[in-house]
Amino acid sequence: MARAPWCKSTPVIMGILNVTPDSFSDGGRYQSVEEAFDHARLMIEEGADIIDVGGESTRPYSEPVAEKEELNRVIPVIEKLHGIPGALISVDTYKANVAREALKAGADWVNDISGLTYDAAMAGVIAEKDAYAVIMHIKGTPRNMQENPHYDDVAGEIRGFLQERIEYAVRMGIDRKKIIVDPGIGFGKRVEDNLRILKMLREFKKLGCPVLVGTSMKSFIGKITDMPLEERVEGTLATLAVALMNGADIVRVHDVRKARKVLNMVKAVMEA
Repeated sequence: MARAPWCKSTPVIMGILNVTPDSFSDGGRYQSVEEAFDHARLMIEEGADIIDVGGESTRPYSEPVAEKEELNRVIPVIEKLHGIPGALISVDTYKANVAREALKAGADWVNDISGLTYDAAMAGVIAEKDAYAVIMHIKGTPRNMQENPHYDDVAGEIRGFLQERIEYAVRMGIDRKKIIVDPGIGFGKRVEDNLRILKMLREFKKLGCPVLVGTSMKSFIGKITDMPLEERVEGTLATLAVALMNGADIVRVHDVRKARKVLNMVKAVMEA
C-alpha cells in the first residue's frame, strides 16, 4: 500500500481527546477548551499525527448525547486546534450535522463508529467536504452492543461489512483513497473476538484501505490481565505491538508517549 500523503510517520498515531464527562478512560479530564487544547498540544509533542476529538462517550451501555450538547463540547475545541502545527484533526461522531460543523471548524477526518449506518446524511457530508472517513464495524449500538454478541466467523463477517460500507461510501462520492477501516475492537465483541481480530488483521488489509486499530485501555485487556482500568497500560502496549506486526497502519491511543516508544521499537525489529 502506498504511503498516504498525511503520514509523517509509520505507524500513524491517533491521539484520543475526549471532551466528555463520562468516557470510560479519561472522562472529565479535559472539559474546558484550554485543558483540551493543552492536552492535544502535549500529544502532538509526544508524537501524535492525528488528534481525535470526541464529544459523546460510546463505551458499552452508554446513553446518546443530544446533538446540541455534542456540538457545544467539540466545536470550540476544534476551532482552537485548527491550524495548530504538527497534526490533523479528527472528529469522533456518528451524527452528520456534528460532522458538518466540525469540518467547517477545521477538522480533516470523520471517525464514525457506525460505519456510516446511524445517520443517512453522513456519507454525503463527508463527500461534500472531501474529508477522510474512518469506517468502523459495530454490532448494535453502544447501549446494547455488549449484550451477548456472537459471530460464526468474526473476521469474515467484519470484512464483509466493511467491504459493503466501502462500496457504499464510494457510491456516495467519498474518495476511496480517503477511506480508513476499523474492525471495531470492543464494539459488540467478546474477548475471544477481539483477540482473533488482532491475530487476523491482515484479512482487513485485503480491503485495500489503511487499517486503524483501537485497543487502548479496553475491558478485554483488563479481563485477560486481571487489571483495573488504570493498570491496563502494559496490556495496551502489547496489543499495539501485535497490531503493528500484523499490519495496522494507524493506532488510536490515550498514552501517545509510551505508544510511540513501543511502536518505534517494533518497527525497528520489523525493518531489521
